Amino acid sequence: MSAPFDSDRDLTDAPRVGGRQPPKDAATLILTRVRKGEAEVLMGRRAPGHVFMAAKWVFPGGRVDRSDFNAASANDLAAADLSRLIREVPVRRARALALAAVRETFEETGLLLAAPAPVASVAGSWREFRAVGALPDLAALSYVARAITPPGRTRRFDARFFMANARALLHPEPTAGSGELDEIAWLPLAEARTLDLPAITRFVLGEVSERLSHPTRPLPFVRMVRGRHVVEHQD
Repeated sequence: MSAPFDSDRDLTDAPRVGGRQPPKDAATLILTRVRKGEAEVLMGRRAPGHVFMAAKWVFPGGRVDRSDFNAASANDLAAADLSRLIREVPVRRARALALAAVRETFEETGLLLAAPAPVASVAGSWREFRAVGALPDLAALSYVARAITPPGRTRRFDARFFMANARALLHPEPTAGSGELDEIAWLPLAEARTLDLPAITRFVLGEVSERLSHPTRPLPFVRMVRGRHVVEHQD
């Protein structure tokens, strides 16, 4: 089932530049918790100097790295989530997407969605993660949304959004991380919606709110079809 994307702001998040830039695989992690009976979500503001989405509030995430295809983990994705992903990509790539979401969140916020493990020395992007004595907890992830940046943008991503409860974190509060996000905070959902957000982030926030009450709802896939954004819902 599909429907038009209901925000005109999707076309102003990044200017059209022409060309046929292919989308790159990316993954995002939406961490949630409940404080004083109110749902909160972890978000960060991108530093003003960024070329892409400067000064916007976003969820932590980024591109899949080569090392994500071979990184170790404490466990595997839940069967239902893996089943959804492998409708779109091979198993190895599906796992790399999930690992990228965990790794990027650690790099940007210092938060570890992980299980304790012996310290290990590895090369590449997972060096710091493994050096603190942790293995990524893929079973804590739920695959909740997919979106492809429209054609003609300077940067395009085929982004998968994962969600996890903060109870799976090794510690609950973020650190400064890599500096890509100049402010990081746990925010009530209502407050988060008032921030300067990319259109897709605003859409996914609404999806998070619904999913907290209805965790088995169909997965939305946002993309441009014949010049219009549509949302296809997949069981």
